[in-house]
Amino acid sequence: MSNRFTQYILLAMVLGIAMGTIVFNYMPDSRAEIAADVNLIAMLFLRLIKMIIAPLVFATLVGGIAHMGSGAKLGRIFAKTMGWFVSASFVSLLLGLVMVNLLQPGANFPGTLPDKAQSTGLPVSAFSIEKFLTHLIPTSIADAMAQNEILQIVVFAVFFAVALGAMPERAKPIMSLIDDLAHIMLKVTSYVMLFAPIAVWAAIMATVSKNGLGVLWKLIVFMGGFYLSLLILWGILVAVGFVVIGPRYSHLLRLIREPLMIAFSTASSEAAYPKTLEGLNRFGASSRISAFVLPLGYSFNLDGTMMYCTFASIFIAQTYHIEMSLGTQLAMLATLMITSKGVAGVPRASLVVIASTLSQFGIPEAGLLMIMGIDTFLDMGRSATNVIGNSLATAVVAKWEGELKAEHELGPDDAVPQDAVPGAVMAGH
Repeated sequence: MSNRFTQYILLAMVLGIAMGTIVFNYMPDSRAEIAADVNLIAMLFLRLIKMIIAPLVFATLVGGIAHMGSGAKLGRIFAKTMGWFVSASFVSLLLGLVMVNLLQPGANFPGTLPDKAQSTGLPVSAFSIEKFLTHLIPTSIADAMAQNEILQIVVFAVFFAVALGAMPERAKPIMSLIDDLAHIMLKVTSYVMLFAPIAVWAAIMATVSKNGLGVLWKLIVFMGGFYLSLLILWGILVAVGFVVIGPRYSHLLRLIREPLMIAFSTASSEAAYPKTLEGLNRFGASSRISAFVLPLGYSFNLDGTMMYCTFASIFIAQTYHIEMSLGTQLAMLATLMITSKGVAGVPRASLVVIASTLSQFGIPEAGLLMIMGIDTFLDMGRSATNVIGNSLATAVVAKWEGELKAEHELGPDDAVPQDAVPGAVMAGH
């Protein structure tokens, strides 16, 4: 079933590109309308994902933390997790900075630059600790769940789970209910994911129908440089995975191939969350660890997005021939390291972060208009990279905590067949 499902997704991507190209080239008068109609299918799938995210995160996280035991263990896991996130974010931002300076994609830019006074329409505001903290703490858990504010759900779930752990006798009925809810939500997730191939086809077709593939050639140097940088980042993440986890890390790469493709084709890391969680659990990572680390990663460990922030910011400066000293660029890196952590749940978060940062360093915000037209194509790579980064972080923390099952401890549903083709996906029961 899993291999067939993977093939369906690949076929859906190819069909989406082919049909979108036909619509763009041969139906110019109606391509916008067709793209909107087809995109509705993808949007419905993403809404189904959003529908299950809040209860899935809450149930799995509360159950995981409540079974951890002492609060000291929770604090230790949190410290290790955040240490990894900060280190990974710094490496991603620094790599973007190094690559954009080496490749110089904005030098001698052949296109017409937007007028510096033009507005992008993005919400731009300076980062402040007050804004971050007030966004971090929910005023209502019902509102946080309604708005799918993962970080706020995590905060409430931690308090709720710690309280359950402190009242073991009274909490037994609630814990039983939470465990049942988690299993039910995982079953609901399996139903929702059946629609993934159709959503992948719709998302790809809508994007190509509306923009065409020709739009990519206008900024081919920028896109090529960015994807080359992503490949290097992937190489670094994979290398670290093999160093920390060992040869069996290749097993995890096979298990997350399916959520990788879903994230890439829908340009949404969130769409891949359920399958990533499932893949980590099948890899042998403790459900307690994966249920805690993975949701946090969606707010604090977006490696692809981090690299894009420095790469795109310096690219825009290059196109406007704005010289930036090494000290200024490092100051921008430090600024992005902080501001990027305060926009969890903000639509088009990477563009909002970049727009806010550009204004602080005297770079025209209008420069974003050059890349906003291809942002969906860029977001595909960012989203897939975020899945790799978060799955690696979860597996590493599980390894550090001694909560990563050895290969001989995995059940028959977890093991990868010996005759599996390298790179085959094993992400479904």
